[in-house]
Amino acid sequence: MTLEVKNLVKIFNRRKVLNNISFKVENGQTLGVVGFSGSGKSTLLKIISGILDPDGGEVIYPENSDIAMAFQYSALFDFLNVYDNIAFPLVERKDLRGKYSKEQITQIVKEKLKMVGLDGIEEKYPSELSGGMQKRVGFARAIVTNPQIILYDEPTAGLDPVTSTLIEDYIVQLKKDLNASCVVVTHQLSTIKRAVDNVIMLYQGNAVFEGSVDELLMGKNEYARQFVSAAIDGPMNIASK
Repeated sequence: MTLEVKNLVKIFNRRKVLNNISFKVENGQTLGVVGFSGSGKSTLLKIISGILDPDGGEVIYPENSDIAMAFQYSALFDFLNVYDNIAFPLVERKDLRGKYSKEQITQIVKEKLKMVGLDGIEEKYPSELSGGMQKRVGFARAIVTNPQIILYDEPTAGLDPVTSTLIEDYIVQLKKDLNASCVVVTHQLSTIKRAVDNVIMLYQGNAVFEGSVDELLMGKNEYARQFVSAAIDGPMNIASK
């Protein structure tokens, strides 16, 4: 089964934020989406997740697929403990409401916390957790429905290098555990190297590079070369941000 983005176009104030973007992500694969701020990365995730409608093109989903998003800053409910945060989709989503007993929900929450290495913290509140732990609780909530598609928006933003490595490893592990199609928006080269199979680079709404991680790092494409080397000079104009 394949997630396919086909000739996607999005226009804001007569400006094409996404211009004819196409790619495929197979089950068990992770696509990294990179580019300057304002290049259309977050807009792309919002369209795939159904938050925004495209102005052209389409997103083709696997049959009966469930989509989950892990947000940049976890987006946990401060007034709910970890258990209630993770259980929230099972309790509140219209299509899942009443499907599981309280005992079943408790078991599912425990299983998902174990998958992200956080056993036994169900009663804690987000304010009691480190940034990395909050990210992992966000992951547990995202995967509580066993989604076939997982979207990550800057999953390592604001984290120290060691915690970033831990998060990257969980992205890889969750992909394997769920055999999901994953899309990761990131600025971090370490995330691309550790957690991603293929890469698409956006600049001014256009796809200026698409290929494997090795192809990105080889730098034969001038856009890829500028990104990898963090060079000021190149085809991407810093002032255009």
